[in-house]
Amino acid sequence: MTHPLTAVAMSGGVDSSVAAALLAAEGASLVGFSMKLVADAHGRCCSPEDFRDARRVADRLGFPHYVLDMEEDFRRHVRAPFEEDYAQGRTPSPCLRCNTFLKFGVLVSRARAVGAERVATGHYARLVKDPRSGRTLLHRAAHAGKDQSYYLFDLSEAQRAVALFPLGQLRKEAVRDAAREAGLATADKPESMDLCFVPPGGSYKDAVAASGPGEIVDAAGAVVGRHAGIERFTVGQRRGLGLASPQALYVLKIEPGSRRIVVGEEEALLSDSCTLERTRWIPFERPGGPLRATVRIRSTHAGAEATLTDRGDGTAAVRFDLPQRAIAPGQALVAYDGDLVLGGGWIAG
Repeated sequence: MTHPLTAVAMSGGVDSSVAAALLAAEGASLVGFSMKLVADAHGRCCSPEDFRDARRVADRLGFPHYVLDMEEDFRRHVRAPFEEDYAQGRTPSPCLRCNTFLKFGVLVSRARAVGAERVATGHYARLVKDPRSGRTLLHRAAHAGKDQSYYLFDLSEAQRAVALFPLGQLRKEAVRDAAREAGLATADKPESMDLCFVPPGGSYKDAVAASGPGEIVDAAGAVVGRHAGIERFTVGQRRGLGLASPQALYVLKIEPGSRRIVVGEEEALLSDSCTLERTRWIPFERPGGPLRATVRIRSTHAGAEATLTDRGDGTAAVRFDLPQRAIAPGQALVAYDGDLVLGGGWIAG
C-alpha cells in the first residue's frame, strides 16, 4: 500500500523527532523540514546544532531532511508584528503567530510543492473530525500539563484539516521512552523554552527597538516617575518600575500615543469584561448566540467562566463571571468547552 507523503516539521527536539518516529512506524512516507528563522539563532531553538540533530533523526528513520530558509517569512509574519505590538503598548504572542503563519502557513505551501499532503508537528494537542459538520475540531492534549491547544486556536479549518499531531494522546514521559526505544539522538535533549531571537541570558526587551522615554503616572494622571520606553512594560507588571512607594504598584495601562505608563494598586487590575478582535471559531462559523465557555486570557491562565457574544464583524464581547486580573491587550483569549477548543480572539481592550 502506498502512503501519501507527509511532511514533518522538525525542530531538532525530542517531540518532533518522536512524532516522525510514530508516523514512520505506521509506514508513512515522510520528508523532514527544519525552518531556519533567524540568521544567528540563540539558545536551544533553531540553531545549527538543532538542524544536525533533526538530520540525524531523519537518517535513523530513513527519510530525507531539508533545512528551509524562512528568515524573511519569519521577519514579516512574526518578528515585525512582535515589535509593532510592543510599540503600541500590547503584549504579543509570537509563538502563536509562528504556528499560524509559519508552520501551518508557509511550511504547508513548501510541503505541497514536493507533493506532501499533510504536515505533522510535535505539538501536544488532538484533532478530531466531526462526522456531522465535517469540520476538524481541536481538543486539549491527553497530558494536561503539556497541552498546547492554546497556541493553535488561530489555525483555520483548512490548516487544521492538513495538520497531524501524533503526540496528542501521549504523556511526555512516554515520548521520552519512545525516543530511547527508537534510538533517537534527541531522546534526552533538554526542552527549548526561550524565544529563538532573544540572546542567551537576555530578554524580549533586547529584541525591541527603544520607543523613547516617557512619564509614569498614577490613575489620576499625577506624574510619579519616568521610564526609558513603553516596550519595557506589560499590564500587570510589578517589578522593574523604578518607583519608591509605600505600597506595591502595578502597571494598569500602557498609553502608546503619549508614551505614558499608568500605575496603581493591584485591585485596579481586576476587570469583568474585555473585547476581542480577529476572532476565530472552530466548531462553527459563528456562535448562534451568547456562548458559555471556560476561557484562558494568557497561556499560563488556569481558566475562568465567561460569556462570549460574537458581534458579527470579527469582534466579540467577553463578560467574566468573576473579575480577572491583568487582562493584557495583544494576548490571545481562547475559549473551551471541556477539552474542546471553541475558538477565541485577540484581546483589544
